[in-house]
Amino acid sequence: MTAENIEQLAARLKDLSNTIAAEEPSSLTASSAKRVRGNITQAYEKLRKVIQDLDPIKHPGFVFDPSNPEIAGRIAGIALLVQPRRPLANVKLQRFYGSGVYALYYKGEYSAYEAISGKEHPIYVGRADPAEASSKTAMEQGDRLVRRLSDHRGNIARAADTLRLEDFDYRALVVQTGWQRSAEEYLINLFRPIWNLEMKICYGFGKHGDDPATRANLRSPWDTLHPGRGWAHRDPRMKDARPAPRIIEDIANHFRQSPPLRSTQQILLRFLDEMRDAS
Repeated sequence: MTAENIEQLAARLKDLSNTIAAEEPSSLTASSAKRVRGNITQAYEKLRKVIQDLDPIKHPGFVFDPSNPEIAGRIAGIALLVQPRRPLANVKLQRFYGSGVYALYYKGEYSAYEAISGKEHPIYVGRADPAEASSKTAMEQGDRLVRRLSDHRGNIARAADTLRLEDFDYRALVVQTGWQRSAEEYLINLFRPIWNLEMKICYGFGKHGDDPATRANLRSPWDTLHPGRGWAHRDPRMKDARPAPRIIEDIANHFRQSPPLRSTQQILLRFLDEMRDAS
């Protein structure tokens, strides 16, 4: 394509954009507006690249911005992984202030979890939000991490027929208020932990319970595999979301498709690769 053709197309694009801008968007239905936004967004992304290619001074491709939630989340996630692993059974004896992110690790003999048992790959990751959104210090955040971990300790202890509390460790990291969600999202995307709701496999561990008189959902896969929480089993009419054999099969398929990261070194290499790709 010649330079003249490109200039002509750019002029036509300017005229077209002026025409679109002059239209009345409120006349569109919700579904039409969504399609139009999608088309304009796709066009904008392609044109943004053209603008960069036309600039004789090239864009660096990656700008390290610690205030970027995605970058901050990655750094906080990696910072969590160098914290000491501690026994979940002892969490009530090690109280501390702060909100942030945490990870649970399994080292037992439950056959469905053999692929991650004793490895550096968490079975669950989560976050604890501060007591007040304006909290600046760990003390102002309250003991939210410890309280959340204590809840998990209690849930696992109640499932004593299938799980042993002594087979669980945790890592926790106090995070400046506002960054805990980004860190949690990064950890979920990195590890794809089977107990996290986002994986839709063995979800339900993080639930706090509800009243069977008002419950409209099915029993979670976690409560099907690990019975013990009374509120999840006291209603005889409640059915499992999926039968136990299917859940175990789903777990096995998940580990085949997303092999666990077995060591800290492997995790750090993945992190470095992701940072390199981002640049």
